[in-house]
Amino acid sequence: MTDIDIRVRINGSSRTDRVPPRLTLADYLRDRCGLTGTHLGCEHGVCGSCTVLLDGEAVRACLVFAVQADGSELTTVEGIAGPDGELSPVQAAFRDHHGLQCGFCTPGFIVSATAFLRDNPDPSDDDIRDALSGNLCRCTGYQGIIRAVRAAAGSWTDRDR
Repeated sequence: MTDIDIRVRINGSSRTDRVPPRLTLADYLRDRCGLTGTHLGCEHGVCGSCTVLLDGEAVRACLVFAVQADGSELTTVEGIAGPDGELSPVQAAFRDHHGLQCGFCTPGFIVSATAFLRDNPDPSDDDIRDALSGNLCRCTGYQGIIRAVRAAAGSWTDRDR
């Protein structure tokens, strides 16, 4: 198969590349772009570790081909913080409320929670659990994650949407 030219905007920067048609978005971001915060866990879309924002929507990067992102805006966990490096409300809440342990699943949770809170800034705990049910963690027991998202929701501002 012939490689295909794509143009994407990743974390605010434009990029043009020539990629194989079957290269996953996760592998593209990690191997071609050096954005290794997009973690690969199951590579079947089950664990949520590879979650990124594609035109503002949370998607599993292991289930999307890079060519499908052509013309799109992508945000990885590296692009969630402010331009000055200031942690986003979600990132700060995960730090402050022990929403991480080993950290492998954390990027996927942060990206998923960011998209969720943008659309639902005042969620119930059941809403949070439902929204994050597609992300798996083997370490924390989820209580710190729920507390972190609840705290981030309380500090959400129009700047974060």
